[in-house]
Amino acid sequence: QQQQLLQQQLPSSSSSVKRKRNQPGNPNPDAEVVALSPKTLMATNRFICEVCNKGFQREQNLQLHRRGHNLPWKLRQKTTKEVKRKVYLCPEPTCIHHDPSRALGDLTGIKKHYSRKHGEKKYKCDKCSKKYAVQSDWKAHSKTCGTREYRCDCGILFSRRDSFVTHRAFCDALAHDGG
Repeated sequence: QQQQLLQQQLPSSSSSVKRKRNQPGNPNPDAEVVALSPKTLMATNRFICEVCNKGFQREQNLQLHRRGHNLPWKLRQKTTKEVKRKVYLCPEPTCIHHDPSRALGDLTGIKKHYSRKHGEKKYKCDKCSKKYAVQSDWKAHSKTCGTREYRCDCGILFSRRDSFVTHRAFCDALAHDGG
């Protein structure tokens, strides 16, 4: 009922035009391809103040910091003309995203990809000992870990219902086959 009410209140055609985003690993062919080394990609403070050597993740933050030293600074303004988009290659040569035609479209995305697929899993859940390479993945898991439990007759415990249902289908089939 609520959904029907919401649909009646919303206009049938959208007046704003949505800009299409390219799917991950399917970049705009006109984009500038950026290849960073693993060290540069994963650096937390790439932009360094030449006065005090303090590091910053973003150039904008360094520019704001430079004001404190009374140094010239300039914040880049978004221009109305089309800014050339950048896509990022995975530094791992054997990875599918190392190919420019499969590059990823933002710096955060390539950092998380590189960590998940090629990095060390240094975040460990205290409850179930599952390990993660990306802190946000670990935090998301930690919020729900142990809150739901689906126990199969064979003794395996699941925190996600979909995993449990998939397992049960195979587990039951094996049990019926005399496995």
